[in-house]
Amino acid sequence: MEQKRIYEQVGVAMTSRTYAEYERMFMLDDKNLLGKRVLDVAGGASSFTAEARRKGVLSEAADPLFNKSAKEITEHGMQEIEAVAAKMEKLVDVYNWEFYGSVEQHRAGRVEGLRLFAEDFASPVAKSRYHGSLLPNLPFEDDTFDLVLCSHFLFLYEDQFDYAFHLAAVRELLRICKPGGEVRAYPLLNFRTEEYTRLQDLLDELTLSGYLAEKRKSNLPFLPNSEQFIIIAKPDCA
Repeated sequence: MEQKRIYEQVGVAMTSRTYAEYERMFMLDDKNLLGKRVLDVAGGASSFTAEARRKGVLSEAADPLFNKSAKEITEHGMQEIEAVAAKMEKLVDVYNWEFYGSVEQHRAGRVEGLRLFAEDFASPVAKSRYHGSLLPNLPFEDDTFDLVLCSHFLFLYEDQFDYAFHLAAVRELLRICKPGGEVRAYPLLNFRTEEYTRLQDLLDELTLSGYLAEKRKSNLPFLPNSEQFIIIAKPDCA
């Protein structure tokens, strides 16, 4: 029997995803984001916040990476981009290239995302947008954001973070989410491209706490079994 080939990852990766990827992952609509305060958590050097701001969205980001300088992040980011491209070359037939096209186009998108991020991060207003912080403890007041996003961190690192961490992290995202707002996380997989083994337990606990948590269809069919994201609605009475 042929051994399943998986993406090898040691430690937490730094990425530089673009706004277009976030749109597909989380099924976002520009018009619905206008005037809302949005937080991207653990997105690394992704350009979502920079691009969203250009569209008039009140977006911010939180990641421990932001304690570094723009130059340090850029250097680290380029190293990460090259490492990812090398890994993907060995797994080309595993992924769905409908959106990215090829390894080289994927790499080019990451470089552009990093460029847009670094440009915004180096601007005079960066401190008001980028917060150096680490889950499950974020430096925001309760009920601050209309929408909280978490891309490629929760669940993906199942082998590195236990269930208690994942539950605490989700509860922290909900704490800073406004009543009537939402938390969205993608993907629901670990690096073996299998659904997070404690996902149903987590959904059950959130339901018991009064939240409406459910899986929704995503539109970034890259990783095997990556067709869904989780959306958690915070009721007005939560």
